[in-house]
Amino acid sequence: MQALLNIADFLWANVIGYVLLGVGLYYSIRLGFPQFRYAGHIKKVLQKNLKSDSNVSGFAALATAVGGQVGTGSLVGVASALVAGGPGAIFWMWITALLGMVITFAETVLGQLYRVKLEDGTYRGGPAYYIQNGLKSRIFAVITAIFYVIGVGLCIAFMQSNSISQALTGVVNVNPIWAGIVVTAAAAAITIGGVKRLTDFSSKVVPFMAGVYIVAVLFIVITNIGQVPAMFATIFKSAFSPQAAVGGMIGYTVMDAFRHGVARGLFSNDAGNGIAGIMHAAADVKHPAEQGFLGMFGTFVTTIIICTLSAFALLLSGVVGNGNDGILLVQDAFASQMGGIGRWLVFLAMAMFGFTTLIADLFYGESNILLIFRDKYKIPLWIYRIIAFIMFIVATQMDLEVVWGFIDVFVGIVVVINVISLLLLFKDVKRVLLDYDTQSKSGVDEPVWHREETYTL
Repeated sequence: MQALLNIADFLWANVIGYVLLGVGLYYSIRLGFPQFRYAGHIKKVLQKNLKSDSNVSGFAALATAVGGQVGTGSLVGVASALVAGGPGAIFWMWITALLGMVITFAETVLGQLYRVKLEDGTYRGGPAYYIQNGLKSRIFAVITAIFYVIGVGLCIAFMQSNSISQALTGVVNVNPIWAGIVVTAAAAAITIGGVKRLTDFSSKVVPFMAGVYIVAVLFIVITNIGQVPAMFATIFKSAFSPQAAVGGMIGYTVMDAFRHGVARGLFSNDAGNGIAGIMHAAADVKHPAEQGFLGMFGTFVTTIIICTLSAFALLLSGVVGNGNDGILLVQDAFASQMGGIGRWLVFLAMAMFGFTTLIADLFYGESNILLIFRDKYKIPLWIYRIIAFIMFIVATQMDLEVVWGFIDVFVGIVVVINVISLLLLFKDVKRVLLDYDTQSKSGVDEPVWHREETYTL
């Protein structure tokens, strides 16, 4: 197990963090910083794509993607980043989000551009699909799809089940395996119903749960408003200079802050790992750039808003360094400010956040199963589902550090593959954005993308 953790540390400290930020900066400069230039377009695009009569709407895909991004990343990920990297990790989470927004835009556009249409009228896409159809490499597409099935469709999904069960044990004395059984049964009911049932569920749950969580954290921030300036000073100081041990906290290096801030920042918003391209590919919209804008908005919401508020609650409550990690630490923070109801609130948030993430992760795995096996996917798809359902229960008994180790290694490999693909397909992303700009500047209210080619599995 230690070897796995060593590999994860090497990848994130020496390779992935720099690659991810470098690609985000490259795309930002070459595209003219679309994460800022098109911020005003988001409201209009949201209003246009709230509903789709026969397929998945742009908003439904966004809500499902955000539900998949928020998950444990915005609670467990932030807690783990603070424990392992110190307050400075939050700064690097912000940087990852700002540069990650344009990466998410690229992933979403490519997911739309090279997606395939299934017999039921729904779409599938993502990195494996744009490698197959954009880079014309079936072999690398299959290899990529396998890593996504293992790293995202299974490993990240395990984290959701593990965190939900741990949150339950934080409020009641019960064997966590029961939470795993309930989660598995509910996930099966929604997943087997198809992508439309998945997106319909998430579009109703995600806005509500995000609103409740934001209000709860704002309460903690307001009641500790006097400490906020000092908290910001600590975050920025810790991001660029080593921090000595204080109280129960260990000392942190700048590299600790960078490594864990970038890793958990990516885990919170999925920028760079290609997941956005999988979910947003399912949206039925008139122009890929519009869904790209919604993808950027999702990254902003998950990290800049939700993760930041989680970090504030943890830092202002002073619980970091008490020996706990993950969701238990978040519950400690809320309980210190709200009493027993705080633990229940975190459990409910974790149950909803984690569950929407889990069913989204299942969808990501299934989308890649389809690419691997093409028209012979039905039996492998059920085998994948059965393995996942069993492991959701097993994961409730796993150690958090072990789960993170698997996630960091497999997702790290996925990120490297995906960012190379993004660099090779940059011209396609730019072509889509230029087409949108040209139509918008010529007075077209609703730009339409005229597809040159239709792809199949």
